[in-house]
Amino acid sequence: MNNLTDQQKGSLMAFVAVMFITPDSLFIRLSNVDTWGLVFYRGIIPFVTVFVGMLFIYKSFFFKLLYGNSIYGVAYIITFSITNITFVLSIQNTNVANTLVMIALAPMLSAIFGAIFLKEKPDRNTLVAIAITFLSVLYIFYDSVKLGNIFGDILGFITACGLAAGATIIRAGKSLNLVPSAVVGKLVVALVALFFIDTYELKNNDIYIIPAMCILCVAIPFVLVTLAPRYITGAEVNLFFLMETVLGPIWVWMVVKEQPSMETIQGGVVIILTIAIHSFLAIKKTQTKTT
Repeated sequence: MNNLTDQQKGSLMAFVAVMFITPDSLFIRLSNVDTWGLVFYRGIIPFVTVFVGMLFIYKSFFFKLLYGNSIYGVAYIITFSITNITFVLSIQNTNVANTLVMIALAPMLSAIFGAIFLKEKPDRNTLVAIAITFLSVLYIFYDSVKLGNIFGDILGFITACGLAAGATIIRAGKSLNLVPSAVVGKLVVALVALFFIDTYELKNNDIYIIPAMCILCVAIPFVLVTLAPRYITGAEVNLFFLMETVLGPIWVWMVVKEQPSMETIQGGVVIILTIAIHSFLAIKKTQTKTT
């Protein structure tokens, strides 16, 4: 890694993170654990895994990093925890494609939050992209109301808001290492689930599916996702994460035959293309300024 440029490091981290994340929705569909059991294990297993790794690397300095995150750390813990919970609840209450399409809105929501809280005035391209994605979401919501999936779609939208808020916090405290705060966020997720969980028992294939999902699709990616924006722009990271929106539903369709509605496909294509074009233009604009 030392021989790589910052661009190569960030791109590699984002790509590896997305490749690990894409089967996540499929693992959730294949598991037989109840919703809050899933939330608990997706909190406690990544917490223990990454916490032990951080202690091995940083030792007692881990707690200094955590304390040094101050108000940014507290805000990130809250948004990170909410996002992790609503993601699972959304997947369990609507089609996987609907959830991932809602999450694809995070870059546009991040631009809105940046304008409000960081005084980052969006350019014309961003405003146009926000308008197009907003109309596309209304189109998908209308379809979900007819199918009775609106609750899951709303939770997916809340997840996107949480991701956008988290990205805004990372930008606001860009000199800080927020991975320790994310670790605590995973613990908070597990503690919240304790109030609702019915059983901790893992049966049959869940003995293998749950640990694999929590380590490969949750623990490893969230560390990489938190680190990648330190090397490349948010627009570039977002381009990689469009792959999850495309590949996630494909995995689920191939294995469990869950097919999204035509309205979700149409709205999703518009959202993905809009964000891809916007991110590409943002990257080109950044490269032009630096040359």
